[in-house]
Amino acid sequence: MSTNEELVEQVRQRYAAAAVSVGDGATNASILDLADAGAGDCCSGAGDAAIDGARFGAGLYDPQAAGDVPAEALAASLGCGNPTAVAALHPGERVLDLGSGGGIDVLLSARRVGETGFAYGVDMTDEMLELARANAEKAGARNVEFLKGTIEDVPLPDGSVDVVISNCVINLSVDKALVMAEMFRVLSPGGRVGVSDVVAEDHLSVAERAERGSHVGCIAGALSRSEYLEALTAAGFVDAEVEFTHEAVPGMHGAIVRATKPA
Repeated sequence: MSTNEELVEQVRQRYAAAAVSVGDGATNASILDLADAGAGDCCSGAGDAAIDGARFGAGLYDPQAAGDVPAEALAASLGCGNPTAVAALHPGERVLDLGSGGGIDVLLSARRVGETGFAYGVDMTDEMLELARANAEKAGARNVEFLKGTIEDVPLPDGSVDVVISNCVINLSVDKALVMAEMFRVLSPGGRVGVSDVVAEDHLSVAERAERGSHVGCIAGALSRSEYLEALTAAGFVDAEVEFTHEAVPGMHGAIVRATKPA
């Protein structure tokens, strides 16, 4: 396999291990601890000991929102923020979550958009899709659908959603320009992006980012703030902004990313 293919497979294996762990009754904290056994989640990979539950996972959701979803969905949360709050969802909107994992952000989105709206999740991992669908059943969510696919090749038609969200997944992609293009394609005119991701300070080189953590640990593959803004602009977005929220490792931050597709 090429280096990129190897990275994709490593990410898939980590997500699968996390999903299986939740199915076996693991909590979010214990999933984060699996890194010590070499089977950590995608935002706490082996060797990334500086990354903990205060920076990634269920602790970044407010308790009231967390209580609205099954415990298994919360336990499988591997993100670096709360994109459903970032995106300021409204009733009747159609939402797409890139890299939906155990489904927490899809389920929270479905509640926010109500019966007249709809929430899609896309994930490449069979184990996570199975977990997410089970969580949707437990939550009684009918306005959701989980689709198998990659964030570089979204299985939805052009202009099919109003909002794209994602939670600490874009940094894992090996072709981020294609991800930006896919977000732009599936959004309707005037649609918006509300993403949580890990973003590096501009002064850090690619090598310096890699020194701070692994690709599967959501560190080595992160874009810098300027790179993120440039990629969004190149894809056609306007009003792009990247706001740091908390430091994950020195010089690298959980961040809110917003942008709009021209009307």
